[in-house]
Amino acid sequence: MSANRITIYETAAKAVKAFTDVEAFLDTAGLDPLLRHLIKLRVSQINGCAFCVNMHIREAREDNEAEARLDHLVVWRHVDDYTPAERAALAWAEALTTSGTGEPLTALHRDLADHFSQEHIDAITLVVVMINTWNRIQIALHNKKF
Repeated sequence: MSANRITIYETAAKAVKAFTDVEAFLDTAGLDPLLRHLIKLRVSQINGCAFCVNMHIREAREDNEAEARLDHLVVWRHVDDYTPAERAALAWAEALTTSGTGEPLTALHRDLADHFSQEHIDAITLVVVMINTWNRIQIALHNKKF
């Protein structure tokens, strides 16, 4: 595998800076950091980005996320480890990450609105958008296959 399969960090530095500016905004958006970790980790699992999975597990552990919740995230729908708010956010994240599955976005948004303000829903949506972006970049850099 080529060490420089893509050179986006050099050739598109302004775009990468814009991505990091969005991440800085999300740091101030009032979302629970553990929720952000869960979303980023779950989306990275779906996308098959081992680099990001490792990074988000490490970051979640540093912020004292429970090991059992990290272990069970891949089966979050089948365990009782997550709050209703977290479950709504994870369902939204999965729906926005997988395309063409026929997820009922209006119903999923309604579930989010039971737990979050519209500003927080918008921030959650941006977390999903950004981790999908970072996943694609890291997959292009690191994965042997996709």
